[in-house]
Order: sequence, then C-alpha cells, then structure tokens
Amino acid sequence: MTIRFLALGALPLLLSTAVMAASPKPPALETVADLALEKDALAWDFVEGITTEVGPRQAGTEAEARGRAWAVQWLRANGFQNIAVEPYTMPTWVRGEERAEITAPFAQPMRVTALGTSASTGEAGLAAEVVYFSSYADLQAAPAGSLAGKIAFISHDMKPTQDGSGYGFAGPARWTGPSLAASKGAVAAVIRSIGTENHRTPHTGGTTFAAGVTPIPAGALSNPDADNLERMFARRGERPVTMKLTLTPRSLGETDSGNVVAEITGRDPKLPPVLLACHLDSWDLGTGAIDDGAGCAIIAAAAKQVALGGRPLRTVRVLFAGAEETGLWGSKAYAAAHKGDAIYAGLESDFGADRIWRLDTNFTKTDPVLYRQLALAVARFGVAPSQEVATGGADLNLARESGAAILDLQQDGTHYFDLHHTPDDTLDKIDPAALRQNVAVWTQVVGILANRAEPIVQGK
Repeated sequence: MTIRFLALGALPLLLSTAVMAASPKPPALETVADLALEKDALAWDFVEGITTEVGPRQAGTEAEARGRAWAVQWLRANGFQNIAVEPYTMPTWVRGEERAEITAPFAQPMRVTALGTSASTGEAGLAAEVVYFSSYADLQAAPAGSLAGKIAFISHDMKPTQDGSGYGFAGPARWTGPSLAASKGAVAAVIRSIGTENHRTPHTGGTTFAAGVTPIPAGALSNPDADNLERMFARRGERPVTMKLTLTPRSLGETDSGNVVAEITGRDPKLPPVLLACHLDSWDLGTGAIDDGAGCAIIAAAAKQVALGGRPLRTVRVLFAGAEETGLWGSKAYAAAHKGDAIYAGLESDFGADRIWRLDTNFTKTDPVLYRQLALAVARFGVAPSQEVATGGADLNLARESGAAILDLQQDGTHYFDLHHTPDDTLDKIDPAALRQNVAVWTQVVGILANRAEPIVQGK
C-alpha cells in the first residue's frame, strides 16, 4: 500500500467533514456532485496509479492479474465493502514479432500490429502478392477461391463522430474481415487500422474466425501506411504489389482471469443494487488509460462520492470486469455466476475520459418522471436530454439479462478512436477537468438511482 493511496483515499472524508461542519445533516447530493466537479481527486488517483504501477493489462496474463491485485488494494484503501475477486478461465493469445514490408514494386517497411487471435506466419514470415479491396463490401463480392495464395488488404476507413457511430461502420473489416478473406483462400490479411488519426500507430483489437475457417495471420497497418499502400496500387501499372509479413503470436491455452467486485452497501440490502461497470483489462500496446482505466476510475470515484451524501438506500456495486477486450469473458462469467440476481439499474463507463454530453436510457418514454428528474439534474454539467434508447456497455450482460433499467452517460467520442487500441493510450491523453466532469455527472445520476425506492417503469 502506498502512502498516496491512503492520503487521497481520505480526501472524500476530508471534503465530507468540511461540508458537514456547517450542517448537522449529510451534504445534499447536488452539493456533493458540484464538489466532485471542482475537487474530485479519486478518479485521477486510480487511473494515474494503475497506469503507472501496473501499465498494460492484457487479458489472461500475469499483467492482468497484477491489475486485479492493485485494484483490490485500492478499493480496500478507499473504504469499499464486500471486495472480492471472482475467477474464471479463458483462452489467451499473446503477440510476438511484428513486421511488414513491401518488397515490390516500391520496397519499404510498414508499421503493423497483429490482431487478437491472429495465426502466426512462423518466424520466417510469408511473402505473397497483395490484393486490394477498398471496402469490406468489395471483399464480400470477391469470388470464392480468388484469393488463393494471396494477402488481402482491406482499406475500409473510419470517420470521427461524436457518438462513435463510425466504429460500427468500419469495425467489420477487423471483426470478421480476416475470416472472410481466409474463406476465399487468402494466406494472410492486413487491414487499415480501425482508427481516426494519421499517426504511424497501428490499432490492434480482436478478430474472429468463423466455424470451419482456419485462422490466418492478420494484422492492422497504421493509417499513413495504408494510405501509402493505396498509392502504390494507383501507381503500379500492371506490376503486382508484394508484401513480406512476419507475425508470430501464440496461444497460451486456458489461463486464469477474474472480475473484481466491491460495494458501497445500502441501507436496505433487500433492494436490488445499482450496478456500475467498466473493464479492468486493456490491450498491451499502451497503458490502458482511456480504455478502460478511466472508466474504472470514474465509476469507483462516483460510488464513493454518492456515499458522502449519506449511506444510500440501495447498494451501489462496482464491477471491474476482466477480459473484455478479447471476448467479453468477464461479463459473461459475471452474468453466469449471478444468474437470477436482480439489478435495479446498470451503467457502464467504457468510452474514454472526455466529457459526458448526452443522457440516454431505456425508460425515457416509459418512466418520463424519472427521466426528467435525471435530465434536469445533470443539465448544469452540460449534459443534454435524448430520445435515443440506451443499450448499455459490453460488461452489462447481467443487467440486460435481468431486465434492469439501462442508462448510457454518453461521452464525447470525437477523438476516442485516435487513441483506441494504440501505443498512444496513455495517461497524458486524459484531461483532469473532463475526468472530474464525468465523476460529477455519474455522482448525480447514481445518487438519484441509489436513493430511489420506487421501481423503474419499463416497456415490454
């Protein structure tokens, strides 16, 4: 335990004492949220600590295990109750050597990173002609067997959007593009990184091979290298473009992972809890600051801030899910382990650390009184109302399966995919003021939910 944890862990108590000195009652929720906007240091303490003292936390590895131990220590130091690690096992893949080079007609190296579950080329690498597809749809249209012995290049680009919707458009190139290429005979696949910046920082992420399709080596080129490769095809004339690709990832088989859970216990343990989720694992290229160290920092800080207004009626449970990046293993394990548990409402923070700008729920129309209360309460933080229906983050399987209310506190994602799954996912990219705004909004929303006795009206 570091002294820093103890000192900052005591900050909520100090703030609470200062506020309560002027009043015999606990501070109002609005006061607590406003103080969080101005002074919260817990969220920064968490994300600074885990990125500095643990760093990248790839699912199923020793680094993820160190992240769980660190999180348990932090939660204990900051007064959470019922802290536990809930273990499970999962298949684990780790990267190895990564190189790509164009060998003809314009020989030069390129920046590449392997996609999760990629097969290995072997240490010697493989060399083959590259076939260019400007979009995923073009690859779908390629005749069966037409890629035999070749490398498919999918240059399916992504545009920045505030709500992150560009990811849904571009994502299939990574999610299933290599499998599709393999089904048509390709010996390997490279994609344009699913990202929105123009740095030579390729974006990793998982890819999935369909049943019956043998996995092939699959990598992502940085956006500038994908641009360059496109230009090569425009200039080549009749000459083939050839690449040597070396990717040597390997499977470790089944390894241990786990979810970290903790609570701020409520006054009435019989009432279903409010579930706050994030994921503790990260990809291995950066230090997992925005994805998703910041998310875990936000939900933990908000849970503590809610308690400053007095012990809430309902328990506030935090779920630091493991192994989200490689297949939602933690979310699925948590839902299976707690099948039948009732959840009052579920919220997840997993979209970086930029400001929250919109409030979505799945009860906006069915419980307009509650929605209006929430919307009015967060308007002062710059959060707009919405008619969009919340679907919840990836680690909220239990909340969805139990029919709980779902809320999405939508963060500004304009620049999120500049950093997503890259070596640039580091602490310096987080704006402390924006992080505090997240904590303030979460504190206000979670505080209202955790102190509400009535059921939330939802449609059928």
